[in-house]
Amino acid sequence: MHSGERGSETFGALLRFYRERAGLTLEALGAHVQYSKSQVAMVERGERAPKGKLVEIADQVLGAQGALTLLAEKEFGGSGLRPWTEDYLAEERNASSIHSYQSHVIPGLLQTRAYAQAVYNSSCFPSLDDDEVEKQVEARLKRQQLIHRKPPPNLGFVVEQSALTRPLGGPSVLKEQLHHILDVGRLRHVEIQVMLHDRETHAGLAGPRILLETAERRQLAYIEGHKGGYFVSEQPDLADLFGRYGILRAQALTPEESAKLIGQVAQDL
Repeated sequence: MHSGERGSETFGALLRFYRERAGLTLEALGAHVQYSKSQVAMVERGERAPKGKLVEIADQVLGAQGALTLLAEKEFGGSGLRPWTEDYLAEERNASSIHSYQSHVIPGLLQTRAYAQAVYNSSCFPSLDDDEVEKQVEARLKRQQLIHRKPPPNLGFVVEQSALTRPLGGPSVLKEQLHHILDVGRLRHVEIQVMLHDRETHAGLAGPRILLETAERRQLAYIEGHKGGYFVSEQPDLADLFGRYGILRAQALTPEESAKLIGQVAQDL
């Protein structure tokens, strides 16, 4: 069981035991670990895995003397994912549609193993050891299973032209990556569009974003930054992001034109 998936009733019961022994309410513990009352309650009921520094902080605040840390390691192990990434992946797995705009790299859902390794090896500070790189790559490739899920989600990608020519990993890695994009783009539920670098107007200057529609048809937007990621779920910000993405799609090449360009770039390598 990995953090970001279902929780543990055993861990939740132990957390509740130490919280009540310490005389803290759900709200009080939540204030320490930066959780809401309902989020702490979900962890205690085993409906949600502990994320971020909840285990570490709760262990100290509640005087558990390492008991919570030990059980959490046994129950959840180490996912190697940042807390905000875990929250996003939980939504992504069951999304009915995903629309992504990327400016610097090929979107994670489209990356080959070699390209993903090159991306993580480019993260030079702080540098990652080989085991950590491999853990991150495996997690990224596992995400791609949703492409072939039944029923499949509707997937749309707008990618900057510069990302298609940046030779991360070298020309051979990039060429393989471009052919992979073409293969995925042939699926009827996938649309891949390229934003040309010489456009004089651009609706995506605020940076990369991912737009989701859940299985319940609830819309979310996800913005990831250097120090964390966050969801946008309130109006009018949510409508603004979806509106800008619509303009991005109109400004980019059509999927057919994009496939021709990607094929030409691959041929020239």
